[in-house]
Amino acid sequence: MKRRNFVITTAIATISLALPASAYRSARTGTKIKAIIFDGFPIFSPMGVYKLVLELFPEKGKQLIEVWRTRQFEYTWLKTLSADYQDFMKVTEDALMYAAAATGVAISDMQRRQLLDKWLQLDVWPEVPTALQQLKNRGYRLGILTNFSQPMLDANAAYHHLSPFCEHLISIDLVKKYKPSPETYQLGPKVFDLKKEEILYVAFAGWDAAGAKQFGHKTYWVNRLQTPPEQLGLTVDGAGKDLNDLLAYLK
Repeated sequence: MKRRNFVITTAIATISLALPASAYRSARTGTKIKAIIFDGFPIFSPMGVYKLVLELFPEKGKQLIEVWRTRQFEYTWLKTLSADYQDFMKVTEDALMYAAAATGVAISDMQRRQLLDKWLQLDVWPEVPTALQQLKNRGYRLGILTNFSQPMLDANAAYHHLSPFCEHLISIDLVKKYKPSPETYQLGPKVFDLKKEEILYVAFAGWDAAGAKQFGHKTYWVNRLQTPPEQLGLTVDGAGKDLNDLLAYLK
């Protein structure tokens, strides 16, 4: 079995064993949504990072991006499974250096620093400011729950002045485990002091949507990359391509 498939399979198996059968309920319940918690990437766009990669390494940039992005998340799962936590910035750096070695790209210390610093000033997707304002106006409590380290999350939120919209900025640093570990999703109900059924979790990745759904959240998938759903026997409550679709779903 290839290493990547082993990592994904083992991670999913670990989640499944940790969750009760009641977590597999699909579709809607009558519970009112009081808060919306976003993963980081429905809000923040990594495209500026990848653009910088292409500028620095035009010949092998696309290959470097693909390996870096894949290893970045594989390393989070390995760190959780092995109980060897390191924060997301360190994981991101380690994945970058692996990707450079794997693709034969020579990265200088200055270039490495440039790429990592870019993770502290990510762009937001175009519709985000208006959508967050509309959700706030409708009375929803808003927050972010992300694999980002707390300094990464705080820096990006400050860069885009998100504090008026987001009641809580939650990093998985608090539990030192990465998504889709159930302990990470439990942070939302704990911090907001709400039942998990009262929270709509908004995911960027299909596996994250599946993890939140298994945990027991109502779940919306912002499928910006238009990828097929994970084949895990779970159905999200709603899906769309951006936050405008989320607004329409809630309306």
